[in-house]
Amino acid sequence: MKAETKLHAGRCHCGTVRFEGALSDGFQSIRRCTCSYCRMRGAVVAMAEADGIRIQAGAEALTRYRFHTGTAEHYFCARCGIYTHHQRRSDSTLYAVNVACLEGVSPFDFEAVPVMDGVNHTNDTGQPTRRAGTLRYTPAA
Repeated sequence: MKAETKLHAGRCHCGTVRFEGALSDGFQSIRRCTCSYCRMRGAVVAMAEADGIRIQAGAEALTRYRFHTGTAEHYFCARCGIYTHHQRRSDSTLYAVNVACLEGVSPFDFEAVPVMDGVNHTNDTGQPTRRAGTLRYTPAA
């Protein structure tokens, strides 16, 4: 874990799973994805190095879900069902952390969130990751 990286406290909805996340580059890496799973889940994520997630409590309540190639590991609380983080398929040295699980952070804090093309995943196409668009949030006046 990088020494200069700020730690963020995180938890699931019911509080059973508690963790610390060290975001690799703060919130510069926020994104969403268009793959079938992420499209349904709808989370905004930020990146943490492989050693940047430390489960503080509730490890026994974390459930793992894999699909397609089985490479990416998606973790969620077995009690409340909230997705907390996942190990990325395109770069297994990184975890994507659900920003909504981080203390004091909301996905609505970000005016523009890049949306990556997960339907045409770089590991399937051999091409660089393509940006599919931008999700924008404009607060009501």
